[in-house]
Amino acid sequence: MSSDTPALVLASQKNIVILGGSYSGISTAHYLLKHAIPQLPGKGSSYQIVLVSPSPQVICRPACPRALISDTMFDQKKLFVSIPNAFEQYPKNNFRFVNGAAVELDHVERTVSVSLTVGSNTEKIAFHALIIATGASTPSPLLGLNRDDDFLRTSWAVFRSALPIAKSIVIAGGGPAGIETAGELGEYLNGRSGANLANPKVSITVVTAGSEILPALRPSIARKAEGFLAMVGVTVVKNARVETVVPEGAGTDSIATKAKLILDNGSTLEADLYIPATGTIPNTSFINKEFLTADGRVDTNASTLRVNKAGPRIYAVGDVGSYSRPAIHLILDAIPILCANIKRDLLLATGREESSVGEDRVFKPDLRETQMVPIGKNKGVGAAMGFQLPSFMVWLIKGRDYWLWTTGGLWSGKQWAKES
Repeated sequence: MSSDTPALVLASQKNIVILGGSYSGISTAHYLLKHAIPQLPGKGSSYQIVLVSPSPQVICRPACPRALISDTMFDQKKLFVSIPNAFEQYPKNNFRFVNGAAVELDHVERTVSVSLTVGSNTEKIAFHALIIATGASTPSPLLGLNRDDDFLRTSWAVFRSALPIAKSIVIAGGGPAGIETAGELGEYLNGRSGANLANPKVSITVVTAGSEILPALRPSIARKAEGFLAMVGVTVVKNARVETVVPEGAGTDSIATKAKLILDNGSTLEADLYIPATGTIPNTSFINKEFLTADGRVDTNASTLRVNKAGPRIYAVGDVGSYSRPAIHLILDAIPILCANIKRDLLLATGREESSVGEDRVFKPDLRETQMVPIGKNKGVGAAMGFQLPSFMVWLIKGRDYWLWTTGGLWSGKQWAKES
């Protein structure tokens, strides 16, 4: 259904508004449409899922470090997928897609104002339930859907036009995004040697504030990653932070601008291309600060995923929520818990007795060491459930296509066919 043509809204229509069209938002929408809406009075005929997203397409975001190099790296029809098309399988009165971004949340009146992508209008949407799944933005526009798919493609095009003449690249950030980007660019530009590449064609430097890269993994795994980076001509500068970028906006507002980087240790780096990959910024500018934690995420009940301070039937899930560290596998673990509690709350709101709807389900994050980091197309490091993985396994699970083999079922809803 087009975002420009609002669905017919009955006077008794109850909107379940989901803000965000990525892993959290799309998964929540599918799960509720399959397992909650049909169990509500009248088989859910008076309930509508309203999914709001600035981009009409969803992307396999982990693939960005490789995808930014060339469209030939991935099948673009699998990398970018239409959100409205993924929901055509459901009754039209139960689903509506709104192409826009939330700009204001009124928790008292229970409305959310959305700035529509097409035109300059703002739509105010009343909600019966609200799921905040707006995720987080990356400092570099190359590494995620900070706006929409057109903006991301344009950013990649600008970067690609500058790449052939670049002789020096600096990447700030020693987490997975920074290390994966360095590995992909190093292999693409310098090739891979069996040992340290002493004289790379392009100088690539990673700057990290930590004493090791990849702080979520044990130091021995991080050092193995550093060795793989050296094979593709990447140098790592530790215990240093980019303090000043000259000119201001290089790497963020102006992707292909040469930059002078002043580090907090007093040293200076020159970069033909600068990519800031220092974490993410929660997309919560539309939310009253009283509902946010110190780091800008939504203050979320760590067990139930409700936003208790904001009133009934308001929830947060994914990178925007405070209940867990940002990680896709933890998002997918949270979806059945969240949706079970949403369904319980919706049934209670119809007058059902608590004894008839069961207890809350409780989210318990898996705190075991789990992270996989490809270093180019053939190498990688990582651990799963506390066990170190060999490079081949990292390639097999993630490195060969950065999870693209998993997203088809996720975006289509097939992954959520069974209630769990």
